[in-house]
Amino acid sequence: MYLDKFRLDGKTAVVTGGGRGIGKAVVSAFLEAGARVSIIELDEASARDAEAAFLGEGHSVKAYVADVTEPDSIEAIASAMEESGGADILVNNAGIALSDIPAENMEDARWRKVIDVNLNGTFWCSRAFGKRMIARGAGAIVNVGSMSGFIVNRPQPQAHYNASKAAVHHLTRSLAVEWAPHGVRVNAVAPTYIDTPLNDLVKTNKPMYDRWLDSTPMARMGTADEIANVVLFLASPASSLMTGSIVLADGGYTSW
Repeated sequence: MYLDKFRLDGKTAVVTGGGRGIGKAVVSAFLEAGARVSIIELDEASARDAEAAFLGEGHSVKAYVADVTEPDSIEAIASAMEESGGADILVNNAGIALSDIPAENMEDARWRKVIDVNLNGTFWCSRAFGKRMIARGAGAIVNVGSMSGFIVNRPQPQAHYNASKAAVHHLTRSLAVEWAPHGVRVNAVAPTYIDTPLNDLVKTNKPMYDRWLDSTPMARMGTADEIANVVLFLASPASSLMTGSIVLADGGYTSW
C-alpha cells in the first residue's frame, strides 16, 4: 500500500537540466518508478548522451534542446507534448551559480543571467506546463531551490544566487496557493552543496571546501541521488497532502 504511492506508472514527467547532475539523477529515479520522461537541456551533447543512455536501458525518454530563459521555446515544447497527453510532472532543476563575486563588484550581466535562469526560467516552465495541468485538473511541480534561499553562504559571496533561490522558494508557495484549487501541487527541495560537476572546482580550493564541510553537521557534501530521492517523493502520490512546502536536504547546514 505505502510503497505503491511512490510509483509513477503511466505518468509523464519533464525534467529541466536533466542531462547531468541532479537533473540526470531525477530522470533515473523517475524512470525506475515507472514514468516516461522528457528532458529539457541547454547543452545538446549532454541531452543526447543522456537520452541515448536511458534509451539503451529500455526506458521511455525524449530529449529537447532548449533554453529555459526563452519562454517561446518552452511554450512550444509544452504544446508539442500536449498532443501526446501532456506532462503530469514538472521538475524545474535547471540552474546556475556563477558565485564568488562581491555584490559591489557584480556585473549587470552576471546578475541578470543568474536571475534569468534560476527564477525566470522556473516561472516560464511552470507557466507553460502548469496552465495545461490546470486544464486537466491535476499535476505536480517540483522546483529545485537551495539552502541558500534560507541562509547566506560562507565564505563565497553570492548575493545574486541567494536572492534567486529565495525567490524560487516564494514563487513555489505563491503558485501552490494559486493552483491548489485546480489540483496542481507545487513544492520545492532545498539542497546543500551537492557533489556534482557544478561544484568540482571547489575541491581545488581547500580553504573554501573545508569551510563548507565545517559548516555542515554531517561534514560532507550531498549526492545527486539523495536529492533525487526527495524530488521523487514530492512528485509522487506519497506527498499528496503537501503543497507549498520547501523541503531542506542540507546535511544539517541550516541548523547552526
